Amino acid sequence: MSTLSYKTVSANKATVNKEWVLVDADGQTLGRLASKVAKLIRGKHKTNYTPHVDCGDNVIIINAEKINLTGKKWTDKSYIRHTGYPGGQRSLTATELFEKDPRRIIEKAVKGMLPKNKLGSALFRNLYVYVGGEHKQDAQNPKTINLNDLK
Repeated sequence: MSTLSYKTVSANKATVNKEWVLVDADGQTLGRLASKVAKLIRGKHKTNYTPHVDCGDNVIIINAEKINLTGKKWTDKSYIRHTGYPGGQRSLTATELFEKDPRRIIEKAVKGMLPKNKLGSALFRNLYVYVGGEHKQDAQNPKTINLNDLK
């Protein structure tokens, strides 16, 4: 069948075009921000998206301390972890975690939306979250995008 007018292109590590993207978290809702950022990191917005390849962008999030949570989530949402010892379950509310480190709320939300395998671990390394308006990736010339314009 030589009449085929199209061919499925599968991206690989050599053919992927990774960009640097800057996102401002000021006034954004946590879950909506995290889902859009996870989509950018995964590369699902690109036409050459391939599920088993890291073809997404590197995302820098600034102003992590200005994130919003709706409803009673500041007091009712709990982050649970386990020390590994019997009776070692520990939990923090969103407010307590935010006071310790505002970056971790965004990191946990985005990480939960990525695959739970080696690819997900590699993708998570493409996320950089900063408190305040300054970041260390100026040399990469990140492109500023507005998340409200994305689907």
